[in-house]
Amino acid sequence: MLHQPTTTTMIHHKPPLLLPILLLLISTTTSTTTHHQFKEAPKFYNSPHCPTPSTNTTTVHVAMTLDTTYLRGSIAAILSILQHSSCPQNIFFHFITSPIPTPTPLHTTLTTTFPYLNYQLYPFHYHYSTVSRLISTSIRSALDCPLNYARTYLPDILPLHVTKVVYLDSDIILVDDITKLANTPFLNDAVLAAPEYCNANFTSYFTPTFWSNPSLSLTFVDRKPCYFNTGVMVIDLKRWRFGEFTTKIEEWMELQKRMRIYELGSLPPFLLVFGGKISPVDHRWNQHGLGGDNFRGLCRDLHPGPVSLLHWSGKGKPWVRLDTGRPCPLDALWAPYDLLKPPFPSFE
Repeated sequence: MLHQPTTTTMIHHKPPLLLPILLLLISTTTSTTTHHQFKEAPKFYNSPHCPTPSTNTTTVHVAMTLDTTYLRGSIAAILSILQHSSCPQNIFFHFITSPIPTPTPLHTTLTTTFPYLNYQLYPFHYHYSTVSRLISTSIRSALDCPLNYARTYLPDILPLHVTKVVYLDSDIILVDDITKLANTPFLNDAVLAAPEYCNANFTSYFTPTFWSNPSLSLTFVDRKPCYFNTGVMVIDLKRWRFGEFTTKIEEWMELQKRMRIYELGSLPPFLLVFGGKISPVDHRWNQHGLGGDNFRGLCRDLHPGPVSLLHWSGKGKPWVRLDTGRPCPLDALWAPYDLLKPPFPSFE
């Protein structure tokens, strides 16, 4: 749809031949800054063996953040989850959105792209000011968005009857049944389950200030912490609520405001609270780092082993690299799930 300019008097002073060009520029700018147009996804049905999706025990709850910046990635992720699930009608999506602007355009996009999707939108109102106050600048500005910290508040945001949820970033693609991930057993009193990477240099996630402080360096005593990526987690919300782990994460964020103990965004507080205390998940469920590092976003290969989930964590996102004509080889695995409609044809 072509949007009329707010001030028409300026148009009268332009040569008539420029009017179509001006209107086209206005339309193009509006469409790229407010919303994308997506193709309607097919409807996916349950297999005959699926239980009736009527109780909390038969429903797979998936939580994701949803905003205009990563909307294209989110749409692709949703499609991949539904397409590879044996019981797609048993999946319920919980989308956390920024309070500003209004989530109405996101709701419209979801209902037109996935008419049969089971979901609920939750504007990130209540904790937004708290998070904004606690956020410290990190090595990449995208990590400082308040919505990036919404995962910390899932136990408060989601309804109490939701006792377990799979949290996923927007830059992922599933090529396996999400029910397998959701059924991950929780060992002992673990609150989180995620793939651990014990070969990573865990000390590098915290500053020398942290490790040189006698009190802080004892944080991991009697623990064997390993790095884990918070973009793919299974969370026991009942245990989280009982243990008040949101408060514990906030306490570390408050300390970070007083003394620089880490450089990344929302990840280090999770490592401080849960490192060495999570239930392990097979690495196939988070082939992470496909977006490269946080500075240049260079191409990377898959880790050795089978793959159930591809994760473009890092600076480089597949839809951006594809649009600029400089994709990485693995971005071709993301492209089939891209539902973005082709751009409006240009005048010749």
